[in-house]
Amino acid sequence: MSVREGAIEELRAAVGLRIADEDLLRALVTGLDDVENILREVVRSDVDAIDEAARHLVDAGGKRFRPMFTLLASQFGPHGRDAVVTAAAAVELVHLATLYHDDVMDEATMRRGAASVNARWDNTVAILTGDYLFAHASRLVADLGTDAARIIAETFGELVTGQMRETVGPVGDEDPVAHYLSVIAQKTGSLIATAGRFGGMLSGAPQEIIDALRRFGDLVGTAFQISDDIIDIASSSRELGKSQGTDLREGVRTLPMHYALSGGGADSRLATLLDGPLTDDALVDEALHLLRTSGGLERAHATLADYARRAREELTVLPSSPARDACESVADYLVARTH
Repeated sequence: MSVREGAIEELRAAVGLRIADEDLLRALVTGLDDVENILREVVRSDVDAIDEAARHLVDAGGKRFRPMFTLLASQFGPHGRDAVVTAAAAVELVHLATLYHDDVMDEATMRRGAASVNARWDNTVAILTGDYLFAHASRLVADLGTDAARIIAETFGELVTGQMRETVGPVGDEDPVAHYLSVIAQKTGSLIATAGRFGGMLSGAPQEIIDALRRFGDLVGTAFQISDDIIDIASSSRELGKSQGTDLREGVRTLPMHYALSGGGADSRLATLLDGPLTDDALVDEALHLLRTSGGLERAHATLADYARRAREELTVLPSSPARDACESVADYLVARTH
């Protein structure tokens, strides 16, 4: 089994995997290399403008957590490697498509260290490129059977519903914290849940294990977003490798902010600062200081730890194996990560 030099350590570092089993690591790395080949092949177009825009984020790389989890979940079944690799590529295409659309909605200028497509070209190109990737993801999944096609269609629905609910915000007397947690479960958790479901299903794992992998993915996906929320406030720009307070600058209220504003003891100055996007660095610094001393971060950490605990509990039905150990290490990593 040929593995490019350094690839195993790259995989460990990317998603916090703590795996001693070299055979499993090599299987994951080889599978991810096959996924990369599929991604580059399916986005290719004879139309130069489409080809360049579609390859933009594929070439930028990323952690590839969703295809990695698809491959990891397949370790609990006896067969189906080719189908699993196809599904892993499909879920990553869906993820990339959502990034193109997110950058338009967020008016982002950078993505993965490069200019975003909407900044390099324009919003129309970014939206259409995202649609192009969605189409190719659907085409890949269509080859996996009607059950897989139905699952990815349902996942599309969850992603869009979550984005719409985030845009509209809590309605009536809906609790902002409950609303936020359900939105990120739809926007982030649903696709990772589908990755685990595909890996188990297409490898022939028992239904009990498929269901556990789906639930684990949903919880881990939500926890990843909560972890990102915390890091954006708690970590320094040096640790992040970018400006801190990105959510504050975009006017996005995340879980620590919702917690800080909840209850009767909320700081009125903080409430004013969180009322919209902050473009002044001094105001961002002030808001970060108030958030760090508000108790919102502590409550968010507790919620993150609870999601990680619930995720680990879902793994108890899985047979003891290096793959199960790897899943547990991801849950542990979520709580410990700082960037």
